[in-house]
Amino acid sequence: MRIVAGRHRSRRLVAPAGRDVRPTSDRAREAVFASLGDVADARVLDLFAGSGALGLEALSRGAAHCLFVERDRSALEAVRANVAALGEDAAATVRRGNATTVLRELAEAGERFDLVLLDPPYADVERLWPRLAADVPRVLAEGGRVVVESPVGTEAAMPGLEAAYNRRVGAAGLAILARA
Repeated sequence: MRIVAGRHRSRRLVAPAGRDVRPTSDRAREAVFASLGDVADARVLDLFAGSGALGLEALSRGAAHCLFVERDRSALEAVRANVAALGEDAAATVRRGNATTVLRELAEAGERFDLVLLDPPYADVERLWPRLAADVPRVLAEGGRVVVESPVGTEAAMPGLEAAYNRRVGAAGLAILARA
């Protein structure tokens, strides 16, 4: 696994051991960021961060800051190691916690993000989706976008947002949502 483009292009990333984390493939990240276009100066929220590959790709392409949220200890260690290896400590905040709980706290605090990256565990998508669909639009800045990676066939719908992009990459369904 490596950074696809930007100032850290071709730099390798570490992934946590085990089967609990499924890093977004290089091909999928390339497809998503090609569709997103310019992310310079964006405030990014990477929920269910895993290895941090999505958020680090955004930072490599010029995003101003990324908040990584992950509850798994080994995944957190991987995110921290990747942030340090790329020298992105000043542009990254790594927070341990349940993604839906942290999301609700951010919404209640009035935090806003230009780009929200969602890659929940595939087995939990149906259970998590109602809470994500309720709170993600609350943290989305004007003109912001949401990237959703989910199992193929899962509909990524959120109130007030419409799909600007839908694509299948392997077993992953990728969607980019934006305000209607």
